[in-house]
Amino acid sequence: MKARPYLVALVLLVLVAGLVVVLRTPTGDPAGQGKTSPQAAVEAGAGAGDAYYPTDGNSGYDVTLYDLAINYDPGTKQLNGVATITATATDDLARFNLDLEGLTVSDVKVGGQPAKFTQEGDHELVITPSAPVAKGRPFLTLVTYGGKPTTIDDASLGRSGWQVSSTGGAFAAGQPHSATTWFPANDTPRDKAALKLAARVPDGWSVVSNGVEGTGLRGDGWTTYTWQEDTPLATYLVTVAIDKWEIVRSQLPDGKPVIDAYAPGTAAAKKPIQARLPEVLALLEKKFGPYPQRAAGSIWVADQIGFSLETQTRPIYAAWADLETVVHENAHQWFGDSVTLQNWADICLNECLASYAQWLWAEHEGENLDDRYRREMEDRRDSSRFWSPKLYDMGQGNEFRGVYDKGILAVHALRKQVGDEVFFKALQNWTAQHRDGNASWPQFEDHFKKASGQQLDGFFKAWFRDSGIPEDQYLLPSALRR
Repeated sequence: MKARPYLVALVLLVLVAGLVVVLRTPTGDPAGQGKTSPQAAVEAGAGAGDAYYPTDGNSGYDVTLYDLAINYDPGTKQLNGVATITATATDDLARFNLDLEGLTVSDVKVGGQPAKFTQEGDHELVITPSAPVAKGRPFLTLVTYGGKPTTIDDASLGRSGWQVSSTGGAFAAGQPHSATTWFPANDTPRDKAALKLAARVPDGWSVVSNGVEGTGLRGDGWTTYTWQEDTPLATYLVTVAIDKWEIVRSQLPDGKPVIDAYAPGTAAAKKPIQARLPEVLALLEKKFGPYPQRAAGSIWVADQIGFSLETQTRPIYAAWADLETVVHENAHQWFGDSVTLQNWADICLNECLASYAQWLWAEHEGENLDDRYRREMEDRRDSSRFWSPKLYDMGQGNEFRGVYDKGILAVHALRKQVGDEVFFKALQNWTAQHRDGNASWPQFEDHFKKASGQQLDGFFKAWFRDSGIPEDQYLLPSALRR
């Protein structure tokens, strides 16, 4: 994600096969549906273990596929959906939870059999199968749901989730939360899964999502658009975007499909920027290793939202986004999308490295980064506000403080500490070793210690784990001294 100076957030998207599903509108509340405290939800099995967001995600199972079918009418803003979730039990499950916010569930089946369910707290869907699911067993959960999706407003992190666009459509975007405002999910970055989407909208509207485009089907005044992303992705990287898009289709040099979507009024200004995507990806491949996704492209909304987001394969761009933003969000296809953080405390793995890619682009265009580093360091030497944020384990609500500016200087200092050959080879090995998986900041530190053969504990402590300006020996590695 690349935020405007004063805001933060993220975006997501999902995919499916080419079938048309006629969805029924949920009516009424299920018997016994009530509200409980967040603590009660945790005791019921919610929470994947992230210290910052203890009720996010759920334990006891591993999702492998979200197969989603939705209807959305921009006129009424009503969404109806059926989610078929393929998972494997990692514990014996007498009951389990999914996360869903602001929408009403009307029916749940597990293994084809009706299941009991309640909606508790602000986002817990607690499901009791007709018979327990044995550890190690794959199982299917089908959830029918609907309502008017909501936007999440967070004092620290800004707006996220389902957002109605200024052009009349809608899109899903947000970090760390977004997906569960439009489909039930195990909402933790630790549980990555493939996705399919079949989205049905009135004729005249169209739908863009992650991955590879399927065949559209039209009938009765509605059109169903299908998308599929086979590379596992975290829920916050899933998106769906509905508008009267201008679609441009092309290919990368290796044949991977590129789909760019422009909301009304955006194409003239944004097409020249997006046209440089092949050049951007070629540079990033040289620095970080092979492009780790099956498709590429963009979603350009007409809204002045406070962020752009690295939704997997197809970033979502705010109206203010520029070429530097394109570089940033596509660097996330390696750092954040392919290699996904283990905990939100590890966010520097995403944002510090994607932000540094902006400097690599500037270097590609001829700028001397050592000179830029020295200027920035001197200009900010007396700025306590600049130096105070921690870049690792910064605390809930502080995830996006420092990572876009101090984080760039920290990564350049690391590069100069270990040398270019070690630095770029280590990054390429990192993206290869953790491709399509999860990783933590402590693992990244250990990786660079091993790659460099240097004792880097003091360096990482000064730059990433502590607040304040680093000591001169870390602020100015020998390669940066004149």
